[in-house]
Amino acid sequence: MQFNENFLQEMGLSAMPESQKQAFLDYVKEELEVRIGERISKGLTEVQLNEFDAITDQAEATKWLEVNRPDYREIVERCIAEMKAEIRANRDKLI
Repeated sequence: MQFNENFLQEMGLSAMPESQKQAFLDYVKEELEVRIGERISKGLTEVQLNEFDAITDQAEATKWLEVNRPDYREIVERCIAEMKAEIRANRDKLI
C-alpha cells in the first residue's frame, strides 16, 4: 500500500494542510505496522516470534508468514480496512 497523495484523496483528505500531510501519512503507516504486528503475533509462540524477529529480508519474511501464519494477508487487509474506516469517520476532524 502506498501512503501518498492518492491515499489522501481516497480518504477525502485532499484539503488537509500541506504542512500536515506527510506527518499524517507517516503516522498512518506506523500505526498500521503496529496493529498488524500485534494481530499477527497473537497467534504465534515465543519461539516463532523470535524466529520472525531474526528475519531481515522482506521476501524471507513473507515466506515465513505464509508457512507460520497463513492468514496474515487477511489480517493485513482487515487492518487496512479498519484504519480507512476510522480515517473516513474522522475526516472532518483531520482537515
